[in-house]
Amino acid sequence: MDIAGASIAQSQAQVQQQASMSIMKKAMDTSEQQNNLMNEMLDKSGAQAIQQAAQPHKGASVDLSV
Repeated sequence: MDIAGASIAQSQAQVQQQASMSIMKKAMDTSEQQNNLMNEMLDKSGAQAIQQAAQPHKGASVDLSV
């Protein structure tokens, strides 16, 4: 293989590697954001569960009039 062809092949491989790394970083960021949102949801539901345990009569029924 000539030097020019090897240089082009190496450059293409480097671009592919950079693109793969960029996509992987984006996936990791998205996963971290989803994890943070899930933790927030669990914290809120945990607080609601504690409140429900402390005051079990509240929210058990709803009065409706038509």
